[in-house]
Amino acid sequence: MSAVLELAKELIARPSLTPDDAGCQQIIAARLARLGFRIEHLRFGQVDNLWARYGTERPLLVFAGHTDVVPTGPREQWHSDPFTPTVKDGLLYGRGAADMKSGLAAMVVAVEQFLAAKPKLHGSLAFLITSDEEGPSVDGTIKVIEWLKRRGEKIDWCVLGEPSCLEKFGDIIRHGRRGSLTGLLTIHGIQGHVAYPERADNPIHRVLPALAELCATQWDMRPNPHFPPTSFQISNFHSGTGAGNVIPGDAAIRFNFRYSTAVTDAELRQHTEDTLRQHGVRYSIEWRPMGEPFLTTPGKLSNIVQDAVEKVTGLRPKLDTGGGTSDGRYIAPTGAEVIEFGPTNASIHKIDECVAVSELDRLAIFYRDIASKLLA
Repeated sequence: MSAVLELAKELIARPSLTPDDAGCQQIIAARLARLGFRIEHLRFGQVDNLWARYGTERPLLVFAGHTDVVPTGPREQWHSDPFTPTVKDGLLYGRGAADMKSGLAAMVVAVEQFLAAKPKLHGSLAFLITSDEEGPSVDGTIKVIEWLKRRGEKIDWCVLGEPSCLEKFGDIIRHGRRGSLTGLLTIHGIQGHVAYPERADNPIHRVLPALAELCATQWDMRPNPHFPPTSFQISNFHSGTGAGNVIPGDAAIRFNFRYSTAVTDAELRQHTEDTLRQHGVRYSIEWRPMGEPFLTTPGKLSNIVQDAVEKVTGLRPKLDTGGGTSDGRYIAPTGAEVIEFGPTNASIHKIDECVAVSELDRLAIFYRDIASKLLA
């Protein structure tokens, strides 16, 4: 059994449902401590975080990721227990296999192999690991970044092991992510009998024209070719008492923006509320920002990462900004160059999550090559 597979299985066996780390960081910390890393466990709220650093000089290369996983869903639908790592037909099954315990295992083994060669480092190595990426993300990486800032520690380059590949291993590198902004909108109407609509104010009728306009809006004020267009999507719409003869008194709508650097959080909020007011909608709204967009301009780090992936896979990966959010949104604003590369993501958050065993050692080779090119 390869070292990466062995460590990945050890991590998957820990039921680290967000925000519970379930001892994963202790396993990683023990291995890094043996290499000479200075280990610091940081607990904020109910969240465990790990900062481990080797060396004191800049530039600083950070491998980052998360040990927490999403819930399993109905366990009886899994072909094997989600927390009993199982290899079958060349695939490693288990919750977190792709997102992202295999990536973490490959990073740790890569650094072990890299330092075993006793290179003369021109800079430092560190790991930033949280158990709050799949949850609210309020006591994880964002708090560690604030803590590092107070200590005067600056990250120069960061590689996240998020599952980035779409169709085949090596096809995609994320060099940015869209921002996420959620709105919880309540439309205030007047309840009444459907036979007497003049005595009521139907919140559904009132808001529909405004929603139609918002759905048709082109949001990007300054298009950015690195990002897909900003998206406005309604995810939930609830209204009514369940009776067929009652006009509802209110409607509750949940929507989300996935947006690029072509528009700001403030512009999205302003235009949304202006549209509602222009249509005479009486409303209240709670805004929940989930993360700002970030973009690493193609340059030294992205070129090195593309070269390393091509060396391992034979593919020249495409730079991409699609998908959801990641903790890169907290690291990039510090001025660090941030890249995401990990295994294929077809099964993430699904029943029977899995990763190809063949990808594991190749991931370690990739991460080791990155460290060598940047620091040795």
